[in-house]
Amino acid sequence: MSAVRPRKRGVFGLAIIAAVMVGVLASLGAWQLQRRSEKHDLITALTERLATAPVALPPASQWPALTPARDEFKRVTLTATYEHKPDAMVYSSGSAVRTDVSGPGTWAFLPARLASGESVVVNAGFVQNTMQDRAQQDRAVAPLVTGQPVTLSGYLRFPEAAGPLTPAENADKRLWFTRDHIAMARVLNWGAIAPFYIDLESPVPASGTPKPGPLDVHLKDNHLQYAITWFGLAAVVLAAFAVWVVQDRRRV
Repeated sequence: MSAVRPRKRGVFGLAIIAAVMVGVLASLGAWQLQRRSEKHDLITALTERLATAPVALPPASQWPALTPARDEFKRVTLTATYEHKPDAMVYSSGSAVRTDVSGPGTWAFLPARLASGESVVVNAGFVQNTMQDRAQQDRAVAPLVTGQPVTLSGYLRFPEAAGPLTPAENADKRLWFTRDHIAMARVLNWGAIAPFYIDLESPVPASGTPKPGPLDVHLKDNHLQYAITWFGLAAVVLAAFAVWVVQDRRRV
């Protein structure tokens, strides 16, 4: 009788551990399915925005109401003059939204002034290189700053947040590792700027560099595989517990 009670307590304790593990793993699987649904909704929304004809850039009075959830990747047109101010470069190893960009390089960010007086920041395109050569970048950007207004077509984008492992910017090289045009404006004294920036689609400069271009959403969607993995692990834990219980009863 005394040996049965410890065995029962052991089974009960192991059952609690197994239940917790199964619950956690199943929750992770359900979370991945939720993420999958959200990712599909995001891809659908972004695809629709990218396929819509460009509209005039909203006036400054409407800028505070723009949000990433509703306005990210919206196509717009504007006429602006690139300003004679320091540009910034953002290092990239490739692009999740540009099929024509691969390999390391930098994105060229420049402030531009609208006819109404406000300033917006334009990601003028990709500069292919491997060493973040500031002289090469300067040669690529200089022809854009003519002092003359130019009609631009592009996409509304919003600043990124740096991750815990993201390197800090190199102010001397004017080199960033996140597309945070707000931080660039603060460090490089661009003055007041719009809360968004423009990912340039056209025009393409005569030299081809920086290289703007159309965006194409091809976000990774591995959530179903992850969900299957978590649910599979939950099933393994449950099966292992069931096998252990059967074997334990046979030993009685």
